[in-house]
Amino acid sequence: MTNPDATERRPLTATYRMQLHAGFTCDDALAVLPYVEALGVSHVYLSPVLAAAPGSEHGYDVLDHTRVNPELGGREALERLASAAHARGMGVVVDIVPNHMALTAQTWRNAPLWEVLAQGRHAARAHWFDVDWDHLGGRFGLPVLGRPLEEVLAAGEITVGTGRDDEGPAAGRPVARYFEHVLPLAPGTERLADTLPALLEAQHWQLAHWLDSAEVLNYRRFFEVDQLIGVRVEEPDVFEATHAELLDLHHQGVVDGFRIDHPDGLADPAGYLAMLHDRLRPDAPVWVEKILEGPERLPSSWRCEGTTGYDAAAAVTGALVDPTTAEAVTTAWFATGGEPDLEVEVERCKRQAVEALLQPEVGRLVRRAREALPQLDEHRLRAALSELLVDVHVYRAYVRPGDVGGAARDDSLERPLLEALERARATRPDLDAELVALGEVLLRPDSAAADPGAASDLCVRFQQTTGPVMAKGIEDTAFYRWHRLVALNEVGADPSVGERPEEAVAALHTWARHQAEHWPRGMTTLSTHDTKRSEDVRARILAVAGDADAWRELSAAGAAAAQRHGVDAPTAHLVWQTLVGAGRVATDRLHDYLVKAVREAKLHSTWVEPDAAYEARVLALADEMVSEGEVSDAIGAAVRDNELTIRTLTLAQKVIQLTLPGVPDTYQGSGLVDLSLVDPDNRRPVDYDQRLARLQRLDATGRPRDLSDEVLWTTSRVLRLRSWLPQAYGPGAAYEPIAAEPSPHVLGFLRGGVAATLTIRAPRALGAAGGLGGTRVLLPPDHWRDALTGADHHVGEEGVLAVDVFATAPAAVLVRARDLEEGPR
Repeated sequence: MTNPDATERRPLTATYRMQLHAGFTCDDALAVLPYVEALGVSHVYLSPVLAAAPGSEHGYDVLDHTRVNPELGGREALERLASAAHARGMGVVVDIVPNHMALTAQTWRNAPLWEVLAQGRHAARAHWFDVDWDHLGGRFGLPVLGRPLEEVLAAGEITVGTGRDDEGPAAGRPVARYFEHVLPLAPGTERLADTLPALLEAQHWQLAHWLDSAEVLNYRRFFEVDQLIGVRVEEPDVFEATHAELLDLHHQGVVDGFRIDHPDGLADPAGYLAMLHDRLRPDAPVWVEKILEGPERLPSSWRCEGTTGYDAAAAVTGALVDPTTAEAVTTAWFATGGEPDLEVEVERCKRQAVEALLQPEVGRLVRRAREALPQLDEHRLRAALSELLVDVHVYRAYVRPGDVGGAARDDSLERPLLEALERARATRPDLDAELVALGEVLLRPDSAAADPGAASDLCVRFQQTTGPVMAKGIEDTAFYRWHRLVALNEVGADPSVGERPEEAVAALHTWARHQAEHWPRGMTTLSTHDTKRSEDVRARILAVAGDADAWRELSAAGAAAAQRHGVDAPTAHLVWQTLVGAGRVATDRLHDYLVKAVREAKLHSTWVEPDAAYEARVLALADEMVSEGEVSDAIGAAVRDNELTIRTLTLAQKVIQLTLPGVPDTYQGSGLVDLSLVDPDNRRPVDYDQRLARLQRLDATGRPRDLSDEVLWTTSRVLRLRSWLPQAYGPGAAYEPIAAEPSPHVLGFLRGGVAATLTIRAPRALGAAGGLGGTRVLLPPDHWRDALTGADHHVGEEGVLAVDVFATAPAAVLVRARDLEEGPR
């Protein structure tokens, strides 16, 4: 263990995210610390560390909250990692998963759940899990059978026996087995083993065919993942039990801060954060994985530093879209025959999520609604609830049953529900009575209702369901169908911003000012373990999208190739954009990505019913686009012709992210150019030895050799700068846009009055317009020095010429020379 006060720690300035698993343990992370420290990072940021499902590559499937995952090296290895980090003055941030636990086939691995399955709704820890016990007469629904129960029994696929010695709490006790599934028998029922149907009927769990999930599954899940069961962390004893080990690690000085996974899944996110805050050391940082939509802002009452940065990534990427080619990009998409209107596609996909993917959740809402409003028809209530779920346009509202209201009430927390109700009533006037009644219960659950408990439960569960509708409808379906410009199809982003890019720079400045004022220690990021494309893939696609001729040629060639292969043109539009962004990606990586993409789209193939023939045609199309033919040639030409634009956008987005208000997070591997696709592709092993060697060479020579070197140079110079220039980048440092006249091709802002970030925007259009010419950047008069190149700029009342600022690089970080005098070079 570590004494939290034994070593002087660096102020919180930057984080570096590492994904831990059996192939990259705490000791492996320890070996990487020299590189992370050399980058200029203040805190190591780890994926979940508690015991997870065996072989888990992410750690979000927690099985045991009482111990650090032995596959990562256990608590001792985590303590070694923390001690080494602390000895370097660095802190340690760990991911918490409060919303759910793993429900594996070997249910004995989850001891609390095993207890509940054995003893039923009256088990000591039954209240841990969010189960609608009354729905199945006090039984826990398990729709895991490959065919109807009668057929399974006839085939003898369920057996009864005794748990093996290596099966934890199942060892030596009566169990039922169905292939890999192991289930406990209720005490005393093993005597019924001679009549298997009677034995199964006597259990606290109920087996069913997986196709019957809509009626049988009665526990809250993470999104639509049956293998992740919702935990009621709002119960004080559940909070204590599930957080005891992490809090002990914190108070023993091992863990310094936390990232909270999916707080919107909780019954009361604000209450959870308050409970956690009260148990932490003063000033311990906490961030939340909160997806904000458009102008939505994080609730001001939440006890945290801010979000994990999806909102920052969306703002940065949108601001770098070339406005001069928006029409050409849109026209190319229309030519594929794909849905022209994103809003229409999103609504269509959200309805599909409600009607197909989330039937168990909707069914539970209907049951509560019938209890709260028994005078209303069940079928009309279902229709009204479905309409409301589709019409909530953010992840959730935050109505807390029991709040007394009054002057302290924050009306913005319930506004998403009010707006959804207004939209639903306009769309379905035939359901007006049901919608009005539901609105009253959802907004004021303590008001008149036949069953106040059901009304309160409906209020909470509705809010827990809108997030899954958004996630499954938009990020996991619509974003795999609507391919106008896939660089914008990111978690928390709005792809339609590409149709109005002239608004995007102003939106970035508005977001950044709010961040500086309200969440100065919120994370900023460009790549995470959840992004669908790495930042550098997105930059390459944006660069080629700024070349209207190349984009049109690629679109036409892609459509022609698709017709030859029997693939629809919208899917081909995704394939060639993927190859523009990811380059000549390895065949296995490309195939894995495209199979996932077409199944997530749910148009021609799905995870449940894959169409192998269609998928084979898509893969053959992709292979041709990689290796030969018109599309392959066009991709190669487009990338070569836009190399300068790719360089500009790659460096611009990095400099902007690193200098925005907040705490910049670097995802593992993205210190160099990283052309990764969606997970698991972005969890591939990282060559840290190469990165450290590159950084040492750059420190010694100061001469980048290629774009990866430039990314590494930029990242390390700016992160180091942040660590000793708090007047520019610390909490309280102001953010102000910088004007450049007369060109719209310079994007810039001033931090704390002492550091300026300047980048080129829409570089290809700038070249076509004759360059920067006499454009002047209106910096405050002073002696400024570029922290990246060392170039000096003596700025007078008329500002500085942009051509001088960007003489050697498309992005600059200018700092008042007197503020750099004591800093490292």
